[in-house]
Amino acid sequence: MTELLARLFIKNSDNIKDNTVRKAYGTLGGVVGIVCNLILCVIKITVGLISGSISIMADGLNNLSDMGSSLVTIIGFKLAGKPADRDHPFGHGRIEYISAFIVSLFILIVGIDLLESSFTALINGDKTPIYSIWAMLILVISVLVKLWMFLFNRKLGKKISSDVLLATSKDSLNDSLATTAVLLSVGVSLIVELPFNLDALMGVLVSFFILWAGISSARDTLDQILGKPPEKELIEELENTILSFKGFVGIHDLIVHNYGPGRQFASVHVEVPQDIDIVKCHEQVDLCEKIVGEQFDLSLVIHMDPIDINNEVVTETKQKMAEAIKVIDQNLTLHDFRMTPLSEKRINLIFDVVVPADVKISEKELNEKIINLAKLINPIFECVITFDKDFSGL
Repeated sequence: MTELLARLFIKNSDNIKDNTVRKAYGTLGGVVGIVCNLILCVIKITVGLISGSISIMADGLNNLSDMGSSLVTIIGFKLAGKPADRDHPFGHGRIEYISAFIVSLFILIVGIDLLESSFTALINGDKTPIYSIWAMLILVISVLVKLWMFLFNRKLGKKISSDVLLATSKDSLNDSLATTAVLLSVGVSLIVELPFNLDALMGVLVSFFILWAGISSARDTLDQILGKPPEKELIEELENTILSFKGFVGIHDLIVHNYGPGRQFASVHVEVPQDIDIVKCHEQVDLCEKIVGEQFDLSLVIHMDPIDINNEVVTETKQKMAEAIKVIDQNLTLHDFRMTPLSEKRINLIFDVVVPADVKISEKELNEKIINLAKLINPIFECVITFDKDFSGL
């Protein structure tokens, strides 16, 4: 069904890297959401008013807020699809993350409203509403429709890597589970007469679930807005691809910047032998940037770092220092290692140390510890250290 709708309403639907096609997917998801939620809203509020059910009316209002979420999705994709301009040279793709956050706020608002009304009914001792077979049938249909919307939005979201569509799919799943809970209370109320308002109790439980889902969704989208590290798989694939080029012996300082789906930029330092043919090396760099850009849909910039790989003394000393700093923290690594003998009484070791975010030692203390470790290897070693932050998230 999803593929059929995509083929019917989206031209060149398989070309998901095209911003126009991507915007069309977002619009399709939003329009389908508005239509389905409008129908469910009208039906459930009508049934809720007739039966006097708080949970069914709340479920209908939830569908009304979902229409707002679908509208936000459409607007978000339209704005995110705007081309780059002078004020926004990296495009407007992050608006999609903001849209996903707004959808999360809608989820939270519904959860708070349902919690308030359900808790009030439970405290006041309101009677459990009387349900009809029609009410149960409406709820069953609602569950099926919301499950389909969950699968529909999730498939679209995964296809175009859209946080806002994935957030919408979570909301649809939450709705189906919430309605299932209401349906359960309806069924029990028809069979057993309880001393408390099961409808209100289920409303409280459902509201907690909705609040949890809203907080979880908001946290995920805020991570994107604030700048979460790239996926581990992407970093590993980038490293393997870059190191597959002739003459590249190591990489470090790999940074990936995310300006929205399909708008990623990366930079990396590539270690090359210091005696390499600079022209041939530059050709490899250009080729690597081109292939990586095509394969991963990102813009890569490579900086070359020449290192001495033929000097056994340098290689051995580098290995000893790399092992020594592991005593301080297993996650510390070094690169750009050079040795500069000034005299028989002093040898400079010049290198960078990558410090992960979870290492809490100050740079001053870390510098002193590394210098002391170097002198244990050779008393005439003096260290000139540059500390780098780890932006890979590994």
